Amino acid sequence: MNKIIKTLTVFFAVVLLGMLLYLRWDGIRAVQQSPAVTPAVQTPVQSGAEPTPPLVHETPEPTPETTPEPQGEPERFVLSFIGDLTLTGAPGTPVRFEATMNGDFGYPFSNVKQYFTDDEYTIGNLECSFSDQYLSSIEYFSFRAPTTSANILLEGGVDFVTTANNHTEDFHEAGKRDTWATLESYGIPFGKNDEAKIVTTPNGLKLGIYCQYSDRYGDYRPDEEKALAAIRELKAQEPDLIICAFHMGVELNYYPEKKTPETCAICRRCIDEGADIIYGSHPHCLQPIEEYNGGLILYSMGNFSSGASSMPSDQDTAIVQLTVERDSNGKVSLGSYTIIPCCVSSLPITEPSLAAGVRGKYVDYNDFRPTPYKEGTDDYARALSKIDGTYDGPDGKADYTNWHEQHG
Repeated sequence: MNKIIKTLTVFFAVVLLGMLLYLRWDGIRAVQQSPAVTPAVQTPVQSGAEPTPPLVHETPEPTPETTPEPQGEPERFVLSFIGDLTLTGAPGTPVRFEATMNGDFGYPFSNVKQYFTDDEYTIGNLECSFSDQYLSSIEYFSFRAPTTSANILLEGGVDFVTTANNHTEDFHEAGKRDTWATLESYGIPFGKNDEAKIVTTPNGLKLGIYCQYSDRYGDYRPDEEKALAAIRELKAQEPDLIICAFHMGVELNYYPEKKTPETCAICRRCIDEGADIIYGSHPHCLQPIEEYNGGLILYSMGNFSSGASSMPSDQDTAIVQLTVERDSNGKVSLGSYTIIPCCVSSLPITEPSLAAGVRGKYVDYNDFRPTPYKEGTDDYARALSKIDGTYDGPDGKADYTNWHEQHG
């Protein structure tokens, strides 16, 4: 009996133990299969305070791209502008240009060469043909120099010449072909009439130069339509500077605004269109410089080394040296300019009426060698006044009636 009771006790204990083990295993499975729950955390609101607004994600504005500021001092270069270069005399006149030069091609620029060898680029107006042929001309004044006279430009430091002027046609097509071929053979850059071209200076300045001579209105007024088209053409090539070399104006006139107002207006419109510098020639005298809309207009630079006459009625000329700046980003801009008043000759002038810049009794004073005036002298002040716009003297006269007969 006791054995039966022990057996039943063990049996029920095993059954109870199995049930307990089953219940424990089922609870563990339930816990493992239930998702974890993060208890909510509430931030208490202080009494009397506004509820904290929900956070809003804002996309920041993009930082605009900026052009780096130029670093350091800009590079500075000097461009020089001079007047007419007539490197021979006209047939039938007493001018003895070649005899005075006596084979020394450095002679004509010997008193001013330092200005051009130390600059970046020098620009002048060539008013003669280069040819070794015997060429006839029906022009009243015609100027043909031997081809070797191109050495004067090289010796003098002239880097570019415009051939767009009223003497280009002195010897017709043959004269033009010989002149252009000579300049090319000597490596001297030049511009033809109504030609726009790019030239590069020794230090890499990219100059767009447009040359024009037009007499469509009888007063050497630039052709505005052609000029503006040429400026747009040059702008498309992205030069550092654009220069318009115009043969324009009235001879021996000191007041272009009064005498040729439309010519002045055309020059300004060219600046508005994108030109930086207007370089003028033809009047054989100095005319004022005008600063306009960020550009510079040189209405006339007068004569320079000129074999056109041994006794020009106006002996004053000048060198204008313009400083341009190039920053570290490569941007080029105009800076200040310097005027060097000069005489077309190195010889003293003793005729009172001639020294005053007025036609009088002629004397052969021109030795074709431009020379700076001494600062502080009356000559210096007079020449400077003609180009800075303060001159108040009378206009000159350009009457060439029977000139060859009287002076030949």
